[in-house]
Amino acid sequence: MSDAENCSYEDYSSAYKTIFEHLGFNKTDVLTTDIRPVSWSVITNVFVGLYVTSIIDVNEKAQSLTTQVKMITVWYNDLSWWFEDYCGIKTIPVKKSMLWTPDILIKESIKTDFGTKESPYVQINFWGLCISVDILSLTTACKMDLYRFPFDTQICNITLHSAVYTNEELKINPISDNTSLLQDSKDLFQAQGEWELVSINVYEYTSGLLWSSQELLAHQITIKRRPLLYVMNIILPVFVFLVLDVMSFFIDASGADKLSFKVTLLLSVSVLLLILNDTLPSTADKIPLIGIYCSAIFSIIGISILETILVNLLKAKGGEKRAVETTAVERDTNVGDQQSPPDSVGDQHGMQRSLCWIRVARIIDVTFLVLYIITVITFLSVLARIWYQS
Repeated sequence: MSDAENCSYEDYSSAYKTIFEHLGFNKTDVLTTDIRPVSWSVITNVFVGLYVTSIIDVNEKAQSLTTQVKMITVWYNDLSWWFEDYCGIKTIPVKKSMLWTPDILIKESIKTDFGTKESPYVQINFWGLCISVDILSLTTACKMDLYRFPFDTQICNITLHSAVYTNEELKINPISDNTSLLQDSKDLFQAQGEWELVSINVYEYTSGLLWSSQELLAHQITIKRRPLLYVMNIILPVFVFLVLDVMSFFIDASGADKLSFKVTLLLSVSVLLLILNDTLPSTADKIPLIGIYCSAIFSIIGISILETILVNLLKAKGGEKRAVETTAVERDTNVGDQQSPPDSVGDQHGMQRSLCWIRVARIIDVTFLVLYIITVITFLSVLARIWYQS
């Protein structure tokens, strides 16, 4: 079998079986299946590459991140053969149950499933390098900062560690540097949804108690939200409602029509607030800026409704006095035709009082409009500066 180029099908098949017998896979061997390999060094070095292939879901209320990742695990074992003696066979697949595999867990995991059917095999090459490839669907805990929602950037960690081995027995190392890991993840990325993968930073640290410590490998995943959907569905409609409320001051209509228009705007904003409440968590450390934005505009429109009610009340009071005095004038005129001339001085005072109420209503309306516009411009300017620069 030494000449690999002259191997027939029968020779190749026989060489394949011979490798299994040579490595001891044809019999149950505890040293192979259960004992950690220490032939290369006292510490078993495991190399892991975690590539993010898809961001499935980001649940703001549950503070969780669901991703699909491709996890490549590489380690050395005391299993080897010289390929030229076995028809040039350099790699063979072996069932995971037939040899030792590192027990790597994910610290932040809430739920872990195989993205596809679990691969039962590990690939071994002729000098003892073992490679395991798994496609995992991970749901991990992630504390999110939603202060700048929907222009937010989230940082979530996926930390790998051994279940039982200490840092003196097993060490988890990154399989590549941060730049290569990010580029390979983007190349494998399957869907461009609401979130954009910005960076993946890998760092190692030690954690544990005084009598036992472990080596952990943390993957810091930075993702950025694409805000267009929320801008079109929440921010822009609320701004349009605010502009309509400002323009309602120029409506030349009865008080009832103007008031009903403003109330309709207020109800519309409240509907968007309900939609926002279903998205954002109720236990946030800081109130998100979009919540301040919608609540402030809701309050401003509510105050403008109160101002409209006050102005309508003053106008109605002036109109009521004018109607009463006009009726009195007509009655006095009819009586005066038979007895005496009308009291023109009293009529003028009554007309002035009714005009005074109407004048006060107009002054309040104009003054409130000016203050309203100044307040809105100031609020939106300050909010925009905080929103984009924080």
